[in-house]
Amino acid sequence: MIALEHVSKSFGATRAVDDVSFTVDRGEVVGFLGPNAAGKTTTMRLITNFLEPDTGAVLIDGTDVREDPVAARRRIGYLPENNPLYTEMLVSDYLRFVGDLRGIAMDGPGSALDDAVQATGIAEVFYRPIGELSKGYRQRLGLAAAILHRPDYLILDEPTEGLDPNQRQEIRRLIREVGKEHTVLLSTHVLPEVEETCRRIIVIHEGRIVADGSTEELMARARDTGTGRTIVVEAEGVDVEGEVAKLPSVGEVTGRAEREGRTRLTLAVGSGPDPRPEIFTLAKERDWVLWELHEETASLQDLFSQLTR
Repeated sequence: MIALEHVSKSFGATRAVDDVSFTVDRGEVVGFLGPNAAGKTTTMRLITNFLEPDTGAVLIDGTDVREDPVAARRRIGYLPENNPLYTEMLVSDYLRFVGDLRGIAMDGPGSALDDAVQATGIAEVFYRPIGELSKGYRQRLGLAAAILHRPDYLILDEPTEGLDPNQRQEIRRLIREVGKEHTVLLSTHVLPEVEETCRRIIVIHEGRIVADGSTEELMARARDTGTGRTIVVEAEGVDVEGEVAKLPSVGEVTGRAEREGRTRLTLAVGSGPDPRPEIFTLAKERDWVLWELHEETASLQDLFSQLTR
C-alpha cells in the first residue's frame, strides 16, 4: 500500500502540506478532494518522489521512497495536472520513447504498448502528431504513458481538467476500467467524478486532512452534520404554502416557486417527525393534486462546502 506518515512540506513561509497521514490500500480507487491551493498536487508530488517531505515519510509497501526512489517510481504511474507531452512527436513515437526510458518490451500482441493503446482507446490516432490531437485524446495519451509500465499504483492529478462534458465522461469511464487492475489515487475538484469513480474519499483543506472515509460514510456525515433535513413538496390547490407552513413538523419554508398553477415549496425540517405523512393527509383533505413529495438527500457538495468553507 501507499502510506503517508505525518508528512509536511513548506515552500518558504507557506505550509503546503501540514502533518498529513493516510493510506491507500491495494485495489482501492480513492478520490482526493480539495479546493484550489489545498495541497493536493504537492501531496501527489511527494508520493511520486518528485518532491521530498520536510518531515515525515512516504512509504510504498512499507519502504520509504527515499531509500530507493527509482524502484518506487517503477511501481507508480503518474499523470500530472499539466500532462506534459512532446507535441512535435507522433503518438507512436512518444509511447515508444517512454517505453525505452523505462526499459520495457514494446512490440507484439499483448505487449505493454499494445495493452496501453487498447486500454485507453487511442489506436485510431496512433500515427498522428500529438500537436494535432484534441484535449481529450491528449489526456488519453497521458494516461496511456502512465500505465505503460504496468504500475501497481496510479496517481492522477486533475485528469479531466479542461475537457468538455463528453470528454470528461469518457475519461471517467477509462479511469473506472483502469481501476479494476490498479490502485488509483484521483485528485480533482469536480465532485461528480468522485461519485462516479471512487469508493473512498479523502478531503484536504489548507494542507490538512479534514475527512477520510467511504463515499457512503461521508454522505451520511453530510446529512448528520447539516442544518437538518429538506423536504420538497409540489402541489396544485388553494393556499398550499399557508397550510403546509402551519404543520408543527415544518420548521420553515425556505424556498417557493410557482409554475403552471402549481406551488413548489422547499421545507427546512428539524430532527423531529417526518412531515411527509401529514402533508399527504393534508393534500387529501384539501383536495390538492400532489405532484411531488420527497426528501432531498445530502450531497457530497454539502459536505465539501462544510469542510472547506
